[in-house]
Amino acid sequence: MDHAKAAVLYEKLVATNPRVEVKGDTVPYTSLNGNMQSALHKDGTVALRLPSPEREAFLEKYKTALAAHYGVVQPEYVVVPDKLLAKTAELKPHFDASVAYVGSLKAKATTKPKAKPKR
Repeated sequence: MDHAKAAVLYEKLVATNPRVEVKGDTVPYTSLNGNMQSALHKDGTVALRLPSPEREAFLEKYKTALAAHYGVVQPEYVVVPDKLLAKTAELKPHFDASVAYVGSLKAKATTKPKAKPKR
């Protein structure tokens, strides 16, 4: 799917859950407590972070694969098939499961510590 169409569908999906919002300019993504939850990659694919049982079921049901970004496989992320991305109502429970999972993870620092002033 081309990036522009995927971006519209991704925004529509994210709008279904008030706990997250789209961030990022070149690579739109969602996160909670500093942990990335989903992303729209430059090639138009959407990656969704899922816990193990849901991830395995998703991979099998939708005949998809783990996401890879810049050639690196992301073991907790699945590629959302284009046909499923177009079905917001069907994808929403998986998106909500992803939000719940990422919300349960330990918070990460989102900013680098400020350098101490030199004396």
